[in-house]
Amino acid sequence: MGNVSVVGAQWGDEGKGKIVDWLSERADVVVRYQGGHNAGHTLQVGNQTYKLSLLPSGLVRGKLSIIGNGVVVDPWALLAEIERVAAQGVKVTPENLRLAENAVLILPFYGQLDRAREEARGEAKIGTTGRGIGIAYEDKVARRAIRVCDLADPAVLEQKVRDLLLHHNAFFRGMGQPEIALDDVLPPLTEVAPKVAPFVDRVWERLDEARRARRRILFEGAQGAMLDIDHGTYPYVTSSNTVAGAVGPGSGIGPGSVGYVLGITKAYTTRVGSGPFPSEQLNDIGKLLGERGREFGVVTGRARRCGWLDAVLVRQAVKVGGIHGMALTKLDVLDGLPEIKVCVAYEHEGKRLDHFPASQRVQAELTPVYETMEGWSDSTRGARSWAELPATAVKYVRRVEELVGAPVALLSTSPERDDTILVRDPFED
Repeated sequence: MGNVSVVGAQWGDEGKGKIVDWLSERADVVVRYQGGHNAGHTLQVGNQTYKLSLLPSGLVRGKLSIIGNGVVVDPWALLAEIERVAAQGVKVTPENLRLAENAVLILPFYGQLDRAREEARGEAKIGTTGRGIGIAYEDKVARRAIRVCDLADPAVLEQKVRDLLLHHNAFFRGMGQPEIALDDVLPPLTEVAPKVAPFVDRVWERLDEARRARRRILFEGAQGAMLDIDHGTYPYVTSSNTVAGAVGPGSGIGPGSVGYVLGITKAYTTRVGSGPFPSEQLNDIGKLLGERGREFGVVTGRARRCGWLDAVLVRQAVKVGGIHGMALTKLDVLDGLPEIKVCVAYEHEGKRLDHFPASQRVQAELTPVYETMEGWSDSTRGARSWAELPATAVKYVRRVEELVGAPVALLSTSPERDDTILVRDPFED
């Protein structure tokens, strides 16, 4: 089966946008299956930079792009993004973009509610983007969410909004804040309904047709394995499953339809927001990695925390996510460092751990165990073959393969699309 799922193997921001863009040329259909407009993918195509949040990366390459039912959709953010990329010359029509009719909507007041909750947590805040993503997933599992298909049924829509406000206004009353009125929610939904209607579809059926026609499907994940609601650094996680196993329920296709799982990892580690980060470097090294890697969130603009590569985390992501091969990104950020460290284990209360524990307390108390490797002085930036890499850089890549338990299929040496070393084509594996 020539279908590929691309997933993050760290805390997100691994460079999935470029890799998905690179792979999309080989695909026929590109699918987003989880997350919302809290995700950010940056594509560098020639002199043009595209910043995508909800739109699948395949749109830039003119491929059929699908937003699956596992995605929570802010319809106003979606329309604004369509308008923004259209101004950059990307044509978005119902012929190349389809939106799942059973996807959950993010309502106008969700961001307000999200931010109010974060503020109430004080120092224990999770570090959400404040865009209402978690609220939408909560409403979904509580069976009170407004879905895309509800926009076509005014009577059902009004009743569901009334029921929803009955629940959420209890929080606003408890916080001493003004309640949300029906007129604050219903008119905007009624207005936006005809604008998104042309894109709405039974995407599970489109994917079944594509599968039967043996068209290549690329599944594009958001965030990363360590932000997975079940397998990440809970509670400092996103509100959806980010591992490849979410492809099936998030798009409406059988799990056996994914042939190859490609995990994306940086040559070092970053994360945004609160939560444990054993290999974080609160020193000149962390500052250097952030400056060289331009580590600022695509969506929020927040500076990312930076540290050495944590091979324990990535190895766990490989096992949990069924990752077949890795795409190693931003190798060039390590150029010129005399030595490079990799976290190969942890210590806690005198014991050595070779896994990332589930306990929130233990996670916060971990001490990293490092292996130190020789750096390289020559530049790797822009390399497109193994022969162009310094010997010590190749040695570093090979050691990373051993430590994480998966081979490197792709190696990225700059943000430019073609600065990529192909070791193994995931679509041909």
